[in-house]
Amino acid sequence: MTGLGAVFRPQLPPERLRAIVRLADESGLEELWLWEDCFLEGGISAASAALAWTERLRVGVGLLPVPLRNVAVTAMEAATLHRLFPGRAILGVGHGVQDWMGQVGARVESPVTLLREHLLALRALLGGERVTTDGRYVRLDGVALDWPPATAVPVLAGATGPRSLRLSGEAADGTILTAGTAPEGVRNARRLIDEGRESAGRTDPHHVVVYLLTATGPDGAARLKAELDAEGLGSVPDLGVAGDADAVAKAVQRLAEAGADTVILQPTGDEPDPEGFVRFAAEEVRPLVP
Repeated sequence: MTGLGAVFRPQLPPERLRAIVRLADESGLEELWLWEDCFLEGGISAASAALAWTERLRVGVGLLPVPLRNVAVTAMEAATLHRLFPGRAILGVGHGVQDWMGQVGARVESPVTLLREHLLALRALLGGERVTTDGRYVRLDGVALDWPPATAVPVLAGATGPRSLRLSGEAADGTILTAGTAPEGVRNARRLIDEGRESAGRTDPHHVVVYLLTATGPDGAARLKAELDAEGLGSVPDLGVAGDADAVAKAVQRLAEAGADTVILQPTGDEPDPEGFVRFAAEEVRPLVP
């Protein structure tokens, strides 16, 4: 079965999160995803609150920008979430938007090198290992978590370019693809991910999560077009979906057939009814997605 979820966009104020989380839980939504976009809302703090307000909802953070975080801190926070809420937290890391990283003095010369070092150290720490490493950016001296997760924790990586996608296949347990990824882009991403997996000799499952920009309602097509145009993606074919539940379910299925394991519906930034969007995803779209 294809996984399905929705995004709580951080353009909404944090105080809106509780009501939407409760609604997502009650309506049967499988996953609610959060973003740590600069300079809006903190991913870990929001995820912790969302998980505490629910009993079964899985909460994803896609993604934590690694230039902002020492890997030991990322590991401590991830481990804490997984021990408090076993099996319900999903964490992705990535090199972040470079302009934002520059604004806070965290931009690095080689974002892919940093992401590789961070992924390798993070997965080792979450696996209960004591880690000593002296990389270009990540340096640890005998660091181990006193409270590692009780079970294995998948670490996802956000990736777009060929080098990052190959790296994700090599060093992560899954990949997060942006809403700028059409079905053909998912196929290409899977190919590059598999190249990285082959080079590392990995045969374990690799979970691919794809955001799908989604608009519904009488003005849905206009809102979708406006957002795609604003992102410079208006000319990309088969990107995003506007329409009723049937149209959205068919778009989800196209991404699944291209290689997505989970599709997360991403409302437009000007979505007029965020609560209604979550209910639409859970109650109308989910029954139509095999």
